[in-house]
Amino acid sequence: MARRRLRRLLQCLVPLLVAALPAHAQQQAVSADLGAGGDESGYVRLLLLFASVSLAPALLAVTTAFARIIVVLMLLRAGLGAHEIPPTHVLIGLAILLTAVAMMPVLEPVWERAAGPLASGEIALEAAVEEARGPLQEFMSASVRPADLDLMRALAGSEAAASVETPLAVLASAYAISELRAAFLIGFIIYLPFAIIDLVVGSTLASVGMLSLPAPVLALPFKLLLFVMVDGWALVTEALVSTIR
Repeated sequence: MARRRLRRLLQCLVPLLVAALPAHAQQQAVSADLGAGGDESGYVRLLLLFASVSLAPALLAVTTAFARIIVVLMLLRAGLGAHEIPPTHVLIGLAILLTAVAMMPVLEPVWERAAGPLASGEIALEAAVEEARGPLQEFMSASVRPADLDLMRALAGSEAAASVETPLAVLASAYAISELRAAFLIGFIIYLPFAIIDLVVGSTLASVGMLSLPAPVLALPFKLLLFVMVDGWALVTEALVSTIR
């Protein structure tokens, strides 16, 4: 059962990777008939495929909840002062899993409309991309701050500002800024107790004249104890997933 769920999740992520591409790259529906004078269009299609592979991970990171989650986890590690503990690849893996959990309401319609029919050969890749874009755009539209969206529409020019439907690039840019703002706010709330512990430990060492001892090293056990006592990982996970949904 778990293996089937994992396979379904991976199949859902494929159309989202393609859907995260810029709008002008997605609209290039080029014929791949290389045998009947379609060599140039086939080369263009191949170039677009390479561009998709190179750009999709970065675009997917800023058009999903991944950016908010990884920034919060990095700020949490910085607040603990544990340097490379947990390791970066562990935090990235945790962020990917939490992103999949938080965005399950988006992944399910993507599977039903795009990934499933594409895997069974019922629809073409271009049609799957268009079907996958819909749920992703709805998710970003529901999460973006109106102020950030207005800013990006104004920066994009008069054509985007006067358009009834927000272009995908404008919406994705506004969504990325909104997610970073939310991540910093959550990170501030998480970081504040750790900063207070650093302040107390540092002032205590100064008052007893033990300035030669490194305050961050002495404060680390108290931070870890506090984080474990309040069940910090569960609190952070619940806060991230609940705010995203």
